[in-house]
Amino acid sequence: MNALDRWDGKSYRRVLTFIDGEVELSVTQAGGAEAPCLDIALVGDRVGRDVEVKVVAGLERMLGLKVDLSSFYKMAAADNVIGPLVARFRGVKPPRFPTVFESLLNAVANQQLSLESGLSLLNRLGAIHGRTTSTGRTSLHAFPRPQDLAGLEPQALHNLGFSRRKSATIIELAQSVVAGRLDLEGFERLADDEVVARLTSLSGIGRWSAEYVLLRGLGRLHVFPGDDVGARNNLARWLRLEPPLDYSAVARAVARWQPYAGMVYFHLLLARLEAAGQLAAEPPVAE
Repeated sequence: MNALDRWDGKSYRRVLTFIDGEVELSVTQAGGAEAPCLDIALVGDRVGRDVEVKVVAGLERMLGLKVDLSSFYKMAAADNVIGPLVARFRGVKPPRFPTVFESLLNAVANQQLSLESGLSLLNRLGAIHGRTTSTGRTSLHAFPRPQDLAGLEPQALHNLGFSRRKSATIIELAQSVVAGRLDLEGFERLADDEVVARLTSLSGIGRWSAEYVLLRGLGRLHVFPGDDVGARNNLARWLRLEPPLDYSAVARAVARWQPYAGMVYFHLLLARLEAAGQLAAEPPVAE
């Protein structure tokens, strides 16, 4: 269970942290697929027009609300391989994390672990080191900011279940961001290979983590993280290819769907979650 991003089948809830405080948001889809509309409710001590603008911009990023997928759907409609999968989840938008820092820490937490194990680590990280809001309902935790983690000793994260290496990597990343040595949000201006080069030069960050950040932190929809073992296996089963696939084989397999290989990645993940009974019956976001 993801304790930071809450979905109850009707509303999506999340805490976003700004310089002037935390804001709890609740997003509910109104209207049908032909005329979708998102109702947004905000709770916080300093919810003004400036905060509302920041929240809307954050949601547009996180929920992919302004991403035009018309070319993707046109391509899928003419493809008898991907077409049925895309039709099954029609309306899904590409999700992104609110910040590149959060996407990078998600990558670190999930290295060589199952999705469920990685989420458990992140839930504990948010519960202990993220800011908390309480509105009379269940308390929600925000994802920790770099400054929330930079002053910790690695043992503090190791106590939450992170390996010693991951603990050191997370704190080093937080310290580098706080000190201004690492401008993660500035990666938006860089080409893919430069982002990968800069990230993999950091301790504890490999190619899989870097490509995960390209897709989930920077919204590069042509990226299918080729070192993701689970995604490789999903792809092999779906295409009825002989596993295991290597990095080059993954790139060749998804080349026909470029520049939307990342959307294939998301749809295969949804299919896996659906098969495991972990997918809500109705999608949380509109097309």
